[in-house]
Amino acid sequence: MSRPRVVIVGAGFAGYHAARTLCRLGRNKAEIVVINPTDYFLYLPLLPEVAVGLLDPRKVTVSLPATMPDVRLILGEVQAIDLDAREVTSVDPEGGRNQITYDRLVLTVGSVHKLLPVPGLAEHAHGFRGIPEALYLRDHMTRQMELADATDDPDERAARTTFVVVGAGYTGTEVAAHGVLYTGILHKRHPRLRKQRPRWLLLDVADRVLPELDERLSRTATSVLRQRGVEVHTGTSVTEATKEGVRLSDGTFVRTRSLIWCVGVRPDQLVADLGLRTERGRLAVNTDLTVPGRPEVYACGDAAAVPDLARPGEMTPMTAQHAVRQGKLAAHNIAASYGEGRRKPYRHKDLGFVVDLGGTDAAANPFQIPLGGLPAKVVTRGYHLLSLPGNRLRTATDWLLDALLERQTVQLGLVRSPAVPLDTAAPELPTLAGRR
Repeated sequence: MSRPRVVIVGAGFAGYHAARTLCRLGRNKAEIVVINPTDYFLYLPLLPEVAVGLLDPRKVTVSLPATMPDVRLILGEVQAIDLDAREVTSVDPEGGRNQITYDRLVLTVGSVHKLLPVPGLAEHAHGFRGIPEALYLRDHMTRQMELADATDDPDERAARTTFVVVGAGYTGTEVAAHGVLYTGILHKRHPRLRKQRPRWLLLDVADRVLPELDERLSRTATSVLRQRGVEVHTGTSVTEATKEGVRLSDGTFVRTRSLIWCVGVRPDQLVADLGLRTERGRLAVNTDLTVPGRPEVYACGDAAAVPDLARPGEMTPMTAQHAVRQGKLAAHNIAASYGEGRRKPYRHKDLGFVVDLGGTDAAANPFQIPLGGLPAKVVTRGYHLLSLPGNRLRTATDWLLDALLERQTVQLGLVRSPAVPLDTAAPELPTLAGRR
């Protein structure tokens, strides 16, 4: 008899951990197939450190073939899913089509940038969802400071040394916190800019930074940002973006060449294309992560509206912590569908959150204990090392070297602006040879 085939669409936090758990549970009883645009799992929380040259980009990636040799990897983007025929169609990086059938399907397609109808946004802003965008941002910040040093025009200098981050959630807060430190290093290496310090603005329509977290963590992050000179504007967003700068919702026009869009994410378009019931754009699922009416289809992570049993009537947030746990549970429930163990509903206990603010600062609340400064930094880095599926020693070594040596600040020139458009739908298509 042929083995049943489990196809996992996406290798983000949910998909990667679902595949690894199935490898352990299946013991060669099922064929496991992962369809993903790249051959690696990306550890997104450390991406801001890649953008400021603290970590090598390879440190935040984990090879799929190396860590899951028993899994069949199909490189490509899923274009269509025929639920009745149980068939998935994907397109590889060179345009070739691939069709594969499944007995069980796990949808972990993740999320993409949330775009708003702001004039000029798509043309002049860049997001922050993958390695290409992190490498682009590092080069861009370096280039702007170098071009500011090269000109004698005070207005141009001011525009090139001004950086606007929209969105004060996890990503935007960490990008601003790390970015202001990085441009500070660049500033010291350009004596001609002595009187033109880098200016950073962090905007959000919410009434505080990190609105989804405990207020104590928000206050800690805000205090650190303001001490570093970041201008935190709450209740504010961008109403127009141009080549010369951005207009804020309070009517102010800020001259800048750097608009970094970190407003949030939405489920991948594939979710809507399935024609199944959704809740706030996410695929509706049962508590055991199966799709209603399709017991052979599972969904978890950012793409799924997983009922939060700890908060009746609510959905679990779109966080890595939930995605990891849901991926593992989906694997256990798939094994249970073949007689291995018992099916369980998704339940979780909040372990707390960590926000890395660069330098020796962080904000964390492990087990609901609020921490700031160096203690929070220790907890934050310890959490990331434990959560990384690989490269732990290499990552720790990079952190140590950064504490001992000067930061390298050269442009690599690998990723240019056209390769990382804000409206990119999939986060990780090969950009050096194509796009993310």
